[in-house]
Amino acid sequence: MLSVSGIRKAFKDFEAVRGVSFTVSKGEAFGLLGPNGAGKSTTINMLTGLFPPTEGSIMISGIDMKANPKKAQALIGIVPQEIALYQTMSAKNNLYFWGRMYGLSGSILDHRVAETLELIGLADRAKDKVETFSGGMKRRVNIGAAILHRPELLIMDEPTVGIDPQSRAHILETVKRLNNEGMTVIYTSHYMEEVEFLCKRIGIMDHGKLIALGTIPELRETIGDRSRMVFAIQGGAANPDMLNGIVPAGDCQVFEENLTVFHKEPQAVLSTLVQRITETGAQISGVEIVEPNLESVFLHLTGRNLRD
Repeated sequence: MLSVSGIRKAFKDFEAVRGVSFTVSKGEAFGLLGPNGAGKSTTINMLTGLFPPTEGSIMISGIDMKANPKKAQALIGIVPQEIALYQTMSAKNNLYFWGRMYGLSGSILDHRVAETLELIGLADRAKDKVETFSGGMKRRVNIGAAILHRPELLIMDEPTVGIDPQSRAHILETVKRLNNEGMTVIYTSHYMEEVEFLCKRIGIMDHGKLIALGTIPELRETIGDRSRMVFAIQGGAANPDMLNGIVPAGDCQVFEENLTVFHKEPQAVLSTLVQRITETGAQISGVEIVEPNLESVFLHLTGRNLRD
């Protein structure tokens, strides 16, 4: 469905995306993760044709985005981070507007609008102005506008930012249903649990590069069965050198005032680590042991939390 080969994007002297390559199969749900500034949004903008790559190629269902942008874009639905709706128009009229922009008309458009309103759970609010909706309801209409023309590839860039849990759950179930029905999905989020729920394969970006790519079990293998111990250190004194000789350098990281240590048997080494840290004069205000998960993989690879 999608083939991305060696894409780069430079803005004057700054290279935001540096040689990213990956493929997404038809009917797949693919997660694209990375901390702020990793290059995700720039990559999404290139996939949708908004930014031309400085180098590299993007093929959508065999169509070259550079050579035939309009033909490739016709296969895409995009849910941007920002709400892309007319606030003073009703939900129904917004969908009619965007449907016409996609070339739909007549009874087909009527059917698609009614079907989409049911799918996003807003059929009973169809005639209400978007400006009267909650943030979550606006997000649902935003998704409706993106799927109205039944795209082959749905690209969702942080679609659940700042909304209530009920709307988030509805959006996730809607995306899951669309994917199960055969729609290919690329999903970016700052919520790891959303990506784990929707996606079987994930790419992780950092500093403009794709630093990891694989299924969730494959990515978990990068840390094996190691748990992570998070030591909250008071006074900003956290330093990996505290644990030299006890923990390998790559298994000890600092984030803010927390010292994070990866280990297969956390309970067996916990007292030794606490003793060494306190011997350096640092004060421990809390310790958390987290079982291996995708968040642990992300932290291990990037040195940052996903929401950083």
